[in-house]
Amino acid sequence: MNLKKTAVILNGFMHDFAAGIWLAAIAAIVFIHRQHLGKPAEVVAVLNHLEHVFFWVSIVAMVVILATGAGRTFTYVENYYGPDAERVRRRMLLVKHLILFAAFAAGYLFVYPRLFH
Repeated sequence: MNLKKTAVILNGFMHDFAAGIWLAAIAAIVFIHRQHLGKPAEVVAVLNHLEHVFFWVSIVAMVVILATGAGRTFTYVENYYGPDAERVRRRMLLVKHLILFAAFAAGYLFVYPRLFH
C-alpha cells in the first residue's frame, strides 16, 4: 500500500476517533456537573477543574474533527459507487454534517454555561 492511501486511512481513523473523544468529553462534563450538588466546596473545586479539562479536550477534539474532515473532503472525490449512488451519498453526507454541526452547537450551548458561570 502506498503512503497516500495509508495517510487517507489514518486521517479517517483520526476523524472518527476524535468524534468519539468529543462526545465522551461532553458527556463527562454533564456527568461531572451533576455531581456538584451537596458536595463540600473542596470537592466542587476539583470537579470544576475536571470539567474545564474535559472542555478543553473537547475543543482540541473538535479542531481535529474539522481538520481531518476537511482532509476527507479532498480524498473521497472518486465516483466509486457510480454517479447515481454518489449523488445520494453526498446528499446524505451533507445532511449528516448539518446534524453534527447542530450537535456541536447544542453540546457547547448546553455545557458552556455550566462551566463558566
